[in-house]
Amino acid sequence: MAITVVPYSADWPVRFERLAGTLRAALRGVPGAVVEHVGSTSVPGLAAKPVLDVDVIVPGRDVPGAVAALAAVGYVHRGDLGVAGREAFRAPDEDPARHVYVCTRGTLNVRNHLAVRDVLRRRPDLREEYGAVKLALATDPRMDVAAYLAGKTAVLQKVLAAATGEFTEEELLRIRRLNDPEG
Repeated sequence: MAITVVPYSADWPVRFERLAGTLRAALRGVPGAVVEHVGSTSVPGLAAKPVLDVDVIVPGRDVPGAVAALAAVGYVHRGDLGVAGREAFRAPDEDPARHVYVCTRGTLNVRNHLAVRDVLRRRPDLREEYGAVKLALATDPRMDVAAYLAGKTAVLQKVLAAATGEFTEEELLRIRRLNDPEG
């Protein structure tokens, strides 16, 4: 399956806000639930796969309630898909195309997503470098998701290193292994 990366669209944050409103309404009975736009579509100016990434961040005790709330509005729970502290969902429709996760507050996965987003928003040099890598990888028609993730690992490690003091060396290694298990 080829990877599609497109130039940034100003429509992405608009679509996210509309979706976030729906998610927040569904999650109103879940104390402390926060809906975050993460991933490349959350970074103005960054080329991205045209799919919104959404983390619903909750305290660990509220994960079951958040899972139930999303299921009640048509999201299909898919389990953690091998990432501890993150529950994946299939959306009830494709408008907008999206990945939705319920994530336990404070986990490495959440901290990783937020740090990458925040660094890329404030560092145009890293944003441009990351975008160029993604666009170059997407030119290979044989590119699959695993190779795409692995191909982005080096630049993502630079991005995470710019999140000064956020991650230990061991945490950076865990993130690197998650993105590129063979690297």
